[in-house]
Amino acid sequence: MNRYSRIPVLKNKEVNNGSRYYKGVKYPEIPLSPNDIYIITNEGDSLDVLSQQFYNDKSLWWVLSIANVSLSQNSLYPPIGSQLRVPSNIQGILNAYRSLNS
Repeated sequence: MNRYSRIPVLKNKEVNNGSRYYKGVKYPEIPLSPNDIYIITNEGDSLDVLSQQFYNDKSLWWVLSIANVSLSQNSLYPPIGSQLRVPSNIQGILNAYRSLNS
């Protein structure tokens, strides 16, 4: 699932060229669950590769980013040796995301 697939594209009426942009995106809070998985990152790990491994969808990297607030939010690459929480309730997270952005 592309995280922008259901986000409306708007047209900027204030600019002559009518540039397009995405409507602001809201992300759900991701609560802790006893079923969450914890991993230690290795060299070469990135959030998109890990989301492909755990969710079978590399575009869900944002779930790992939001669930791990201690990570730098401007990078797909967590520090080597850091503990990373992989939320288990992906369907609930996606439902909350869709609800917030509908």
